Parts: sequence; C-alpha cells; structure tokens
Amino acid sequence: MPERSPLPSPEEKPVFVRNMFADAARRYDLMNRVMTLGQDQRWRRMVVEACQLPPGGRLLDVATGTADIALEALRQHPDAWVIGTDFTHEMMRIGQAKDPDGRISFVEADALRLPFPDDSFDAACSGFLMRNVTDVAAAFAEQRRVVKPGGRVLCLEITRPAAPIWRDIFHIYFFKFVPRISAFFSSNKDAYTYLPHSTLQFPRPPQLAEIMRSVGLKRVTWRTMMLGAMALHVGEV
Repeated sequence: MPERSPLPSPEEKPVFVRNMFADAARRYDLMNRVMTLGQDQRWRRMVVEACQLPPGGRLLDVATGTADIALEALRQHPDAWVIGTDFTHEMMRIGQAKDPDGRISFVEADALRLPFPDDSFDAACSGFLMRNVTDVAAAFAEQRRVVKPGGRVLCLEITRPAAPIWRDIFHIYFFKFVPRISAFFSSNKDAYTYLPHSTLQFPRPPQLAEIMRSVGLKRVTWRTMMLGAMALHVGEV
C-alpha cells in the first residue's frame, strides 16, 4: 500500500489548516518565537515598514492570526485604520485579547474570497499565509483587487535556501527540530509533518515573484532573511 502523503489534498486542506491553527492558537505566539529563534517580530516590523502607509492609511492584514502584524502597524502608525482577517476564529480571539481598546477590526474571512470592495486599502499584507492556501495566485489576486492603485501587496513566507550548505541545515532544522517543537505545542499529530513538508512544494522566491506578476502586480521585489530561509516579497498595484 502506498504511503499516505503528509500533506492534505486540496479538498482537505482548508479544514485541515483551520483545525491545525485552532488547536495551536493558545501557544501560537510562543511557538513562533521558538521556531524563528525570536526573529519573527523583527520580520513583522519590516513588513509594516515596507507597506509605506500614508498618514491615516488603511491596511488589510490577511490571515492576521493573533494580530502581531496588525498591532505592529498601529505601533508604527497610530492613526492607521487596520483590519485583520482570518478564517480561524480561535486565532483571532487571541488577537482580540491583545487589543483591549478595539483598535483593530477583526473579520472572519477566507483569503480567497475577501469581503471588501475593490480599491479599499493602501496596502494588504500576509505573514505565513501563502503555504496554507489552495491557490496562491488567487490569494494574491484578491489582495491586489482590494488595494488601491499605487498601493502595495506584501508576503512574508518561509522559503528554502539556495546555497547547498544552508539548504542542508534548513532541511535538518525543519524535518528534525520543527516536528519536535510542533509536538509540544499542538495535539494535532498531522501538523508535525505538515509544517516542514509544506515548505518543499512552495515556490521559491523567483517563482513566487512570477506568480505575483501574473496577477498584475508590478515592480515585484523580494529580500531574504535568516540565511535564505525567509523571504519578504513586495509588489505594487
């Protein structure tokens, strides 16, 4: 009998991902700190800076999770109007608790069907979303649709280092160390193998940039961090 793939089928993926994050919600922030060696907060600051929001600008944080990017946006731009969307209610509940003044508007929504009119935001961003959607191009197209002409679409995501030595280190880290971390933070055993395997099929930075261009985003650039294991892509509408 062939071995079952550690990745869910496209039909199973939405429910699988929602359940995985619902299960990990209470420990998600701590898990991120540990898995990224404390770098994830710095990367989120970089995301907000790259949004280049104007005074009183409007930001959409897609798959906001526990709202770290949305909160960072308000730290950098206290006058901004920030909406965070996610399809995992349990994650957003943690984010709401971190925003007792209610400055962030939370909306439960699918990244492939954003419930906003065209040209509603000055920027749309996502952190660690794209590996978890069933259609990366469609997710970027939705973000492009809701961003005003001249605005920006940004994507922070795990990638695979190109250099052979770092690629080998990355493989050991994600296939040996990450499953052990996941086992501690989540009771969903399938998540232990999903997290590392989801990086294998995800497009590398040049291919992801081409997907962004294919939906009409312009002047797409990217930068890598953490020895090439993380990438921040920026495209203009």
